[in-house]
Amino acid sequence: MIAFLVFTSNITGHAASLAKNMVEQNFEEILSFFIWLILFFAGAFMSNYIIRSVIHKNYYRAHAIPIIIEIVILLVVAIYGHNFYAETQTEREIVIGLTIFAMGVQNGLVSTVSGGLIKSTHLTGLFTDLGAEVAEYIHPKTGKDKLIRNKIFVRLTVLAFYLVGGLVGGFFFDRYEFAVFYFVPVILLVVLL
Repeated sequence: MIAFLVFTSNITGHAASLAKNMVEQNFEEILSFFIWLILFFAGAFMSNYIIRSVIHKNYYRAHAIPIIIEIVILLVVAIYGHNFYAETQTEREIVIGLTIFAMGVQNGLVSTVSGGLIKSTHLTGLFTDLGAEVAEYIHPKTGKDKLIRNKIFVRLTVLAFYLVGGLVGGFFFDRYEFAVFYFVPVILLVVLL
């Protein structure tokens, strides 16, 4: 977000921006937002398709391949952004598109692994589910179900990491710009091991 003033995981916002630009007949922006929506979808589709295709052969590999794809994409963004990025509009939209695709890959993977419990790239659904679960947990006509309590804990943990990640990412991007993108693939490699 800091690099381009665009949320690379805010698909709901991109759909709203697409509609706004359609009303205003801003065709360049329509194309950009449409492509970004398709890229997020394509990343999630590809991630899930790979998992479903490989899981019967090798469980680890089925989940590792999407992470490796995400690592490669983020390394491309890091290398290009750190060494060649000239801040043109075309470059900006391509780099945003790459990161949106990577977020789709990640969200598809995490959603599949968690059975739909976690969507790692957006908070709208998380807050919706958290609100409903807290209401269910504290309502006097429902029991204090351990499953609900555990779901609340998972969602609060995701929220905390989302906020901490945003703060840490913003802090380091302010200091190191695109070089910070080298660090994310390292974290993903650690996850693979």
